[in-house]
Amino acid sequence: MFSLSEVSRPAKRFLAVCIALVLVLSCIIVLSYNNYFLLGDLVKRNNDDVKYIHSAKLLLNQGILAYNSGEQPSAFIMPGMPILLAGVMAIFGQDDVGINAFRILQCVMQAFSVYLIFIIGRRVFNTRIALITAAICVLYPPDYFSSGSILSETTFRTIQLLLICLAFVAMDKRKTVWYILIGLLVAVAAYFKPHATLYPAIFFILWWKQRTPWKDIVKYVTAMAAVYILCLLPWWIRNMITFDKFILFTNSGGSPFLLGTRIHGALPPAGFFVEHPEYDPKTVFQGADSSAVTKGLDIIKYGFVHDPLNYIYWYTLGRWVELYIHPFYSRPFWPITRPVMNVLQMIMMAVSMIGLVWALIKHPMKRMLPLLLTLAYFTLIYQPFVAFNRYGYPNEIILFLFAAYLIDQLIVMRHKEPLLKANQGGTGIR
Repeated sequence: MFSLSEVSRPAKRFLAVCIALVLVLSCIIVLSYNNYFLLGDLVKRNNDDVKYIHSAKLLLNQGILAYNSGEQPSAFIMPGMPILLAGVMAIFGQDDVGINAFRILQCVMQAFSVYLIFIIGRRVFNTRIALITAAICVLYPPDYFSSGSILSETTFRTIQLLLICLAFVAMDKRKTVWYILIGLLVAVAAYFKPHATLYPAIFFILWWKQRTPWKDIVKYVTAMAAVYILCLLPWWIRNMITFDKFILFTNSGGSPFLLGTRIHGALPPAGFFVEHPEYDPKTVFQGADSSAVTKGLDIIKYGFVHDPLNYIYWYTLGRWVELYIHPFYSRPFWPITRPVMNVLQMIMMAVSMIGLVWALIKHPMKRMLPLLLTLAYFTLIYQPFVAFNRYGYPNEIILFLFAAYLIDQLIVMRHKEPLLKANQGGTGIR
């Protein structure tokens, strides 16, 4: 699947140009704009990116893994991002050179993602659609912002694309070694975003469609679970030693489930606090995860009873809008302003969704199923939780495949029309 041996020379050249353009343009943009892409202040440490930088430096200098806790050890976030950033800083230094080296690493990941989406597009559709998707990646500004930001989205998107590739290979080869690699990659993904943990559940649908024997399913599940557990053990052991308790992933003070109840960041309806006097508008979204689920459920129950239309929208279409309609483009760069990008994003998502519906009607489901299940998983996993453009960004490159599919279908139809008219003229049919 990863080989390009059967790809024509012109297609290889076009792909190589797209990959080179993404790499070169990414490097030029991130080095030109430098710390402009930071969302927080390095001194105040008031956003995720600058907190990651502080965590990486603390890990290197004092061997302490902390986030949002000063210099005290914490399990507020998964450690993937601080460890990766610290690894780069250990080589290139802890000043701007080290930070920019990490940005360059992300530029390489962006370029590699173009190759991966080409491989996936060619496997699901054809070479032409894969090349159109690669061209879209060259022209998509948020990819360059993502390269410059000190956040986990570029890394996670690369891992997600690799998971899709391995899913195709595993279903084709039917060998345990591929599921071992999937278990390893899921564990790596979980070190950045723990919700990736349940991704292997999509294989139960794939195995059912492929009529995989139960003994093989047990073997594959055991392999994935064993590798995953082995990879997460260092995190669990560290938390047991540090905090004297088992922490599966994190013990952050803010609950994604509770925060997800806030419609556009607003408080619950005023009547909620009358019906639930045990909660205060100033503190309802504060506190530990242990009480957050109860709070969230109370807000949801009240909302669906007293403001059903808003809450039905928020937990269905509203989540999709938050994930995909707002571009991951917090620091615009020349010549694309944020208002322009907002319009472009809406156009791209509209084209992608039309292409998705068209593909569901016209294209063989069997070829698309691993791709569709991945897209569905990493969309639906956010339905009960807080969702915004950062979380939707890794999926957008998958949606661009369907935009490319629609573009390709329109091109094919346009070329067929003159040919059909010519044939009709030759046979006397008008």
